[in-house]
Amino acid sequence: MTRVGRIVTAPIDPARLLADVSRPANGAILLFLGVVRDTNDGRGVTGIEYSAYEAMALRELQAIADEVGESLGVDDLVIEHRLGELGLLEASVGIAVAHPHRGEAYDASRRVIEELKRRVPIWKREHYVDGTRQWVANASGSSAGVAPGVGPVAR
Repeated sequence: MTRVGRIVTAPIDPARLLADVSRPANGAILLFLGVVRDTNDGRGVTGIEYSAYEAMALRELQAIADEVGESLGVDDLVIEHRLGELGLLEASVGIAVAHPHRGEAYDASRRVIEELKRRVPIWKREHYVDGTRQWVANASGSSAGVAPGVGPVAR
């Protein structure tokens, strides 16, 4: 059994994530990568900077892996979130899920990303083509995990 949450500063390695969850008993192996896109809310983006309350973020990632795994019967689940400055198309989050059946694997992957966005204290500052930078809120508008003086929580 592998249920792991990790914070990384090096590029996320999709092959490693897949290897971490691969076992002969699993008939479905899913990989989700959240990557930096070139536009947000109509503004051109050149990159993103991620920061975190690392100890708490790591605890929450592990808790999510354990909770989702237990609730959906998924034994093989790995979550990685990258910190630091990322360029376009670089992966900020990677989720690998394996299960004997595809339905549970899809459900687990979806639940992990939704819980991560809602609960994990990781902040995102977008860098725009006009040279400005701005802390941005996540899609749900959640303020969970807001650090004083840092900006809104976001992914």
